[in-house]
Amino acid sequence: MARKTGYHRATLAIVYDFDGTLTPQPMQEYTVLPQLGISGEAFWAEVNAEVARTGGDAILTYMRLLVEQIEANKAHLSREDLRRLAAGIEYYPGVESWFERVNAYVDEHSGGTVQTRHYIVSAGLSEILEGISIKDHFSRIYASQYYFDHHEAARFPTVVINDTAKTQYLFRINKGREQQLETINEYMPEGERPIPFQHMLYVGDGLTDVPCMTVVKNYGGFAVAVHKPRSEDSIAVCQRLVAANRIDFYAPADYRAGKQLERRIHKILDLILARISFEQERHRFLQEIGHDG
Repeated sequence: MARKTGYHRATLAIVYDFDGTLTPQPMQEYTVLPQLGISGEAFWAEVNAEVARTGGDAILTYMRLLVEQIEANKAHLSREDLRRLAAGIEYYPGVESWFERVNAYVDEHSGGTVQTRHYIVSAGLSEILEGISIKDHFSRIYASQYYFDHHEAARFPTVVINDTAKTQYLFRINKGREQQLETINEYMPEGERPIPFQHMLYVGDGLTDVPCMTVVKNYGGFAVAVHKPRSEDSIAVCQRLVAANRIDFYAPADYRAGKQLERRIHKILDLILARISFEQERHRFLQEIGHDG
């Protein structure tokens, strides 16, 4: 727990994509699709073909087709069923101990003055993410959602988070207006925003994360990409992100202690902590001289 210093922005945020970032495969491939007897490869091929045919949004399309497949298979997957199926999700090595280790690192290297918050912003399903084993490590999880009728059957999307829609949640975190009903459109002076972008790190795995990576980096924060170990295609995507200056580092998606990903994220955390330390000292200095700035 961070000690109070009178400086109100002693918080850093790490924002994660989920599918492909914390897990090797999309969450649907561990949960809904096996229940329907459908392979991930077949389902996503159908989604891509439908997007090409209709010109529709990819996330809306997959959510529609998923409901259609559930109905066609006469399956009943309630919110509780989806939460329960989340127990089958597999994570990259080290993910399940990652968050406590990051928190301990920040606490130790800040002398207990800085708080760490973790967030998920995902195009996947909120109903599944509510049941993940690592849920309690996150301050908030943002994801797409269905409307369920009185039979607890998914009918249509009520929240759709696509690549660009993800960015609004970065501003929610930045402004401290994290509830869905709170507006983020009103002007808020930079000094009043509880988590500056300069204190923010975004972790993703590919081109769908480019809007978030761009926003965070353009406002002075940091971005890291992870790739599937030994996957040339995944590494090639990361190399394109580096060439376009979308990320600061990339590394294999191995979250275990001492691995390359941890070492590189520690470098970023060190820099954020140095910034916060400077800002804390600046705040004390201004207080000493009676300056309100």
